[in-house]
Amino acid sequence: LTISRDASHYHSIFRSENEENPSKTMSKPVKLREYQIPTLVENKVSPKAKQLIQKVFEFVENECIPVESVFYQQIPHEPEKRWQTFPPIMEELKAKARALGLWNLFLHKGYPEGAGLTVLEYGLMAEVMGRCPIASEAMNCSAPDTGNMEVFAKYGTPEQKKQWLVPLLDGKIRSAFAMTERFVASSDATNINTAITTEGNNYVINGRKWWISGAGDPRCKVFLVMGKTNPNSSSPHNQQSILIVPSNTPGITIVRPMRVMMEDDAPHGHMEILFENVKVPKSNIILGEGRGFEVIQGRLGPGRIHHCMRSIGTAELALEYMLARSVDPSRKVFGKQLYQHGVIQADIANSRAEIDQARFLVLNAADKIDLYGAKAAMKEIALAKVVVPTIALKVIDRAMQVHGAEGLSQDSKLPLAWIHMRTLRFADGPDETHRAQIARLELKRAPEVAQNLLGQRERQDENLKSRGLKREEHFVAAKL
Repeated sequence: LTISRDASHYHSIFRSENEENPSKTMSKPVKLREYQIPTLVENKVSPKAKQLIQKVFEFVENECIPVESVFYQQIPHEPEKRWQTFPPIMEELKAKARALGLWNLFLHKGYPEGAGLTVLEYGLMAEVMGRCPIASEAMNCSAPDTGNMEVFAKYGTPEQKKQWLVPLLDGKIRSAFAMTERFVASSDATNINTAITTEGNNYVINGRKWWISGAGDPRCKVFLVMGKTNPNSSSPHNQQSILIVPSNTPGITIVRPMRVMMEDDAPHGHMEILFENVKVPKSNIILGEGRGFEVIQGRLGPGRIHHCMRSIGTAELALEYMLARSVDPSRKVFGKQLYQHGVIQADIANSRAEIDQARFLVLNAADKIDLYGAKAAMKEIALAKVVVPTIALKVIDRAMQVHGAEGLSQDSKLPLAWIHMRTLRFADGPDETHRAQIARLELKRAPEVAQNLLGQRERQDENLKSRGLKREEHFVAAKL
């Protein structure tokens, strides 16, 4: 094994001697174990999906991971060029994925444009994709396009689908979702201040957005922009609308790429964007005026499941790095190999337990979406979104610790994984927002719970009285 030592990025990983010749590397696949579907959900996975999951697993391991360093080495170092080109290796991977039938897997069986999978089945595939940061795009299953394609598929008019959904599904263009704003607390979407006014048959957009993921990509051709069309509506949730805005519309200025812990994430990017008198026809509205919240809720539910399952895949890979380092015979500390130390054993055991707990939490949410819809699974989705990134961060951190200073360096892929996972605690809503939602949903049960507990106490008192006994408080009981 050789190690990429490009000091300008955290993107390098261990790579084979043939990696400079991607076709040579990919022509010699490694014989892999069969992917193991968790027993708890195996009977919910169709034979077709089981075959697809194994194909995704083999594609990620044999095709994507071997050229991961090639992808990052093909990104120019010159600042002015980093946002003008895209690594050509990606198109090679996309062609291979399409030939294998691994394309647009994310659109669940409710959409004729999709692969006919359930949310749970695709969730298992997303976990596998999470083992490699370039795998999702190779199968046209990467954010933010997945959410945006679902918006077009679910809410778009025939004309909107023809113009935007078709090329997105074909992988010819990319997209961005412009919601977050710099000068308001965007975790509460009712604060979004971008103004959308009417001028004849057009809408006019004025506002500043930031952290718009994917907007730096030269292939990004369309934004979905959230702003206020009805600022005086009595309901704060009926003030917002979503507009389709071609990225080359006059009045759009890319102000700068935002850096995530000093990483610019080129050429994907997370951009600050200024909209100044940007005009689009009224036919570019999604679903109708004042229905922005309805659109984003329909977009975010399954998308959060995808994020969480990819995160579990990343955590699994970090655990594998931890295991490999622990048994490296050249790594001895105080006369013992790393795996012989109790603290390392505890880290391995805790990581295994936490990953499995997180996985079942997400699969439960995915199953509930399949059975009852995303709205009925709000609590389960929020639980997964809070728990999974936090657990994945713990596992990655332990893996970094086992690697010592190398775990912080450009010689390891762990720092970039940690950065992306830390970002996910903000993306699609910060942890605090989801915790508040969970608490609200739980508190709705409080009156019924209190009544049940009171009834239990009353029945206990009746049974004591009927037997000539008195209550003795041997334990602390709630004074209800």
